Amino acid sequence: MIVGMLTAMPTAALPPSPQVAPAARGRGDACPGALRLHTADDGALARIRLPGGILTTGQAEALGHAARRLGDGDLHLTSRGNVQLRGLAAGCGGELAEALDAVGLLPSREHERVRNIVASPLSGLDGRGSRDVRPWLTALDAALCASDAARGLSGRFLFALDDGRGDVAGLGADVLVRATEDGGAWLTPGSVRVAPAEAPRAALMAAETFLEAARSHTARTWRVSDLPLREGELDRLVRDRLTTEGIEQNDRPEPVGSADGPPPGAVGGALSVHVPLGRLSALQWEALAVAADTELRLTPWRGVVVPTAGAIAARGVESLGRLRDAGLVTDPASSWLRVGACVGRPGCAKAHGDVRADAARALEATGRSALPLYWSGCERRCGHPRGAHVDVLATPDGGYRLSATTTDGSTRTASAAGPARMGAALAAITS
Repeated sequence: MIVGMLTAMPTAALPPSPQVAPAARGRGDACPGALRLHTADDGALARIRLPGGILTTGQAEALGHAARRLGDGDLHLTSRGNVQLRGLAAGCGGELAEALDAVGLLPSREHERVRNIVASPLSGLDGRGSRDVRPWLTALDAALCASDAARGLSGRFLFALDDGRGDVAGLGADVLVRATEDGGAWLTPGSVRVAPAEAPRAALMAAETFLEAARSHTARTWRVSDLPLREGELDRLVRDRLTTEGIEQNDRPEPVGSADGPPPGAVGGALSVHVPLGRLSALQWEALAVAADTELRLTPWRGVVVPTAGAIAARGVESLGRLRDAGLVTDPASSWLRVGACVGRPGCAKAHGDVRADAARALEATGRSALPLYWSGCERRCGHPRGAHVDVLATPDGGYRLSATTTDGSTRTASAAGPARMGAALAAITS
């Protein structure tokens, strides 16, 4: 049976290190969480961390109930496989925390914002990958929650556990563990291989080493890329730490290869859907829970993998049809897979336009783009993807500025007065 309760603490959690104190910061980390709500134009916002994007059907039911009772009724997926509840009423923080705690979604209140872990969504389901990473996920989450030092990580720091296929390895995580074909585990930072049994502990040590290095810098060092060290210096510090802790290493070559996220449709022992613009209505959320066996897996690509078993798998076509009828994307050729957007107006006061509505209108008018499009309401570009894409930025005059990097490294730009004029602008920068 697929184990869904990854938030439960194992009886033998990995021991935290006492060597590291939280890093100094120029100002407080303002990332929202389940206990630290953010005030937006449409009400308060809560971000619930779901390591690996995994939650049981019971936890999914509780989240849906909280969204309907306390918020706008929808569930908003993030680029890290987490969930945001929006439109929350003032003063509901305590009630929300109690509801999350009752179903195991707050294993440690001191660590709830640092449990940012993405994992290969199809691991253990489709016969691909070198290793099922779910045991790593359980152990790393437990180790994080048991570490006093880990409380010093920012809400932006990201761990990635890749089963060897290379999907989450390309998401720019601060600490990456990638399974190798020969049964090992590649760790970055450190750029070394460790035994798979040591991988979760090594990942925590890499994060703690980052914190130790960051202590001497008063600037904002939320992520590894912020750390002003010489090239290779953090790798050396991590390797030294692993040696001190008795973790054997070898310098065999780094694994190569990459893969996209799960395509919509029936994939191995699972159903996969894409969520247009990452926003799930209460009915769509309920349809996913009904289709599931024991758990849901939310992906960093704003999709959902539904592991199935037994009779449910035999009804896969029927289940996919119901999910499609609910408005979820089940066609791997859908243009929606190449469109993303921040929340925009009216939820965000900084946004210059209703980018979600405009993205939908433009998609209807122009169809599939040669490159993925990401629509941003302002210069902050919240949630924008890595890699090649068309940057569609709302401007104060109500229009949009488009930019894309071409294969020769140059940048092309164009402007569009609105979604109806997007086709010509796209053609100008992607042709």
